[in-house]
Amino acid sequence: MFSCHHVFILLFLYRYVRLAVNLVAFCLHRPIPLPENPRLTCQNVTVVIPSLRGDGGELWETIRSILATEPYEIILVTVEAEEQRAQKMAKEANLSKVRICSVSQPNKRRQMVRAIPEVRTEITIFADDDVTWPSTLLPWMLAPLEDERYGGVGTNQRLRRAERPNLQQRLWGYLGALYLERRNFDCASCMFIDGGLPCLSGRTVAYRTCILRDEAFTYQFTHEEWLGQYQLNADDDNFITRWLVSHGKKIAYQHHKRAEVLTTLEDNPKFLKQCLRWSRSNWRSNITSMFCDGHIWTRQPWSTYAVYLTTVSHWAIVWDALLIYLYFDMAGSWPRESQECGLAVLAGWMFLSKFLKLLGHYIRYPVDFLLLPVSILFGYFHGLIKGYAMLSLNVTAWGSREGADDDDAYRMVRVSQKHQEAFEFRSAIFCTQ
Repeated sequence: MFSCHHVFILLFLYRYVRLAVNLVAFCLHRPIPLPENPRLTCQNVTVVIPSLRGDGGELWETIRSILATEPYEIILVTVEAEEQRAQKMAKEANLSKVRICSVSQPNKRRQMVRAIPEVRTEITIFADDDVTWPSTLLPWMLAPLEDERYGGVGTNQRLRRAERPNLQQRLWGYLGALYLERRNFDCASCMFIDGGLPCLSGRTVAYRTCILRDEAFTYQFTHEEWLGQYQLNADDDNFITRWLVSHGKKIAYQHHKRAEVLTTLEDNPKFLKQCLRWSRSNWRSNITSMFCDGHIWTRQPWSTYAVYLTTVSHWAIVWDALLIYLYFDMAGSWPRESQECGLAVLAGWMFLSKFLKLLGHYIRYPVDFLLLPVSILFGYFHGLIKGYAMLSLNVTAWGSREGADDDDAYRMVRVSQKHQEAFEFRSAIFCTQ
């Protein structure tokens, strides 16, 4: 029969072996190096940018940074209402490498499917409309794709910090930066151990065009079902990541400064709505990966333990409270001095575990270490966000971006409505060259 001593050890190991091993893996991880004589070049790349906007400073900065990498072409897919603005921007800026496509209503899957048939190159890169690329990005993203076994490539991401932020922006921006830092850590660690990662983020991701054009892929991408009751038209990057894994394609993650993409997150209370949306997406995708597809259990066993299972098992405040309770129950018969010493060791380790994987951020921005208590408290609060997300998985609203929810009803359609909506999806989109 298990005693509190045994339960404490099992729970401690279950929680912290993951961290210890990932710390070693993160230090050992190296990106796939650039080949001496690459077959793929920038001219083999088309960049697709799904956007709600047809103009604006942030969109222009994204296009400018992408053009600096000299891809073959950029396809900007916006909505009909913004098409004229996009055409005007491209004409005034003499953007000969930018083509404009439009769809009737905003939906990222719809926009992606519209652009894919227009791609004329071997590699397609999807990029969000608020990212900034380094000029060195494309060779690093193409390096893994020299090997035909690889189907997709992701990169590490950093937050584009606000200039002269006020206190509120600094606090929310700090939490957003840590979110990306934590994600980079998990991706690099798991990639080193078993070639897995939680998701190839759609902020910037490369795929072989032939995969995206496969009829079976296109059908499943536009007919994904959730719980047998809904057609799901959100979580596009999660779907494609699962597709690659289930079809035996390797994925790569290029964690390197020259492949580092800058992005923006909300620096106000809307960040909480972003966290809620991400959490819902994680629940839906990870449940599908573990209990419907099932391929990750054998192909990515460490990633399954270190990332996917945390969706259902990682609740910071519950774990911390339970470990402390079990410790006191276990150490009740110890001498007082030993109890205090053991508690100090346990508390010290629990404190270290809160920031070890984020150490890279604190090295770059030492002043942010003063905000560490904020991140610890937010980690506990995030359990409430995660719990609420679990209870509202049929909600797909963004809530954090103007115009993003104009067509929210389309992102989760009841199966009984599916056929009519699918027909409208295929017939309502067009492209202007």
